[in-house]
Amino acid sequence: MTETSSLPPRAGRRCHNPLNALHSTVYFSPEYAAELASIGIDDPEAPFFVGRVAALGQVGPGVVAAAFYNYNHDLIAKVLPALWETVSPEAVLGARMRAADVALRRLLGAEIIASDEMAEAAELAVRATEACTRQARPLYAAHADLPMPEVPHLALWHAATLLREHRGDGHLAALLTAGLDPVEALVSHTATGKGMNPRWVMRTRGWSQADWDAAGERLRKRGLLDAEGELTEAGVALRADVEDTTDRLDLAPYEHLGAAGVERLTELGRGFLMTAATAGAFPETLVGKG
Repeated sequence: MTETSSLPPRAGRRCHNPLNALHSTVYFSPEYAAELASIGIDDPEAPFFVGRVAALGQVGPGVVAAAFYNYNHDLIAKVLPALWETVSPEAVLGARMRAADVALRRLLGAEIIASDEMAEAAELAVRATEACTRQARPLYAAHADLPMPEVPHLALWHAATLLREHRGDGHLAALLTAGLDPVEALVSHTATGKGMNPRWVMRTRGWSQADWDAAGERLRKRGLLDAEGELTEAGVALRADVEDTTDRLDLAPYEHLGAAGVERLTELGRGFLMTAATAGAFPETLVGKG
């Protein structure tokens, strides 16, 4: 992290990762698609971003492209602003929370939902969000204006949302500093071997194979990608620097929680995530390089 941090190196990142993944299970769930369909949203392109963007209000594709960074503006423009003529952002947010409730109950089971561990995780995650900051963080700030649920598993999910968007907004600043455009950011991330399946990313973010190949060529010219599409030593170093910068910009909530709290929240988050993953929370096509 930094020399002044009281936390072990990358402790905040290790805590964020399972919470972020647990948060994202809702977007992959059949409950989410069903709840959106119940309010009239059946466009297959919409679910990948409309649930997050609704917190910003009735915004158009330009705002979404800016806030999300790696989505193709043309893809977003197929959905927005036309969607707001038939459904309100408030209705979308309500559908998302209902989906979170049902999906988490299914994936984690009644015993975990009602457990002391769930209540403890929610309390720790909410406490961490107390140190998040709004400036230059539009997606975090929009979600921070939403009410915190009282039920523990939904409080945990909403707190994970805030921590996810807080880190994500800072990550965009790191990508800009590194000189990675939206497609270059995706290509270099998937090339780490830890990212999502390139085909799945292209489909959900609205980029073509030609866009992907052109970004790869730009990265090769910078010496960041080799002929086989793997990161070079310089590419590995750049991606590591991006993550380190993101860690630094996202330090405050985990410093606020303290080393013991961060360690415990990480432990609880990993346990919940493992249970959800075992229950089939993620599509098989999400990860991999094929």
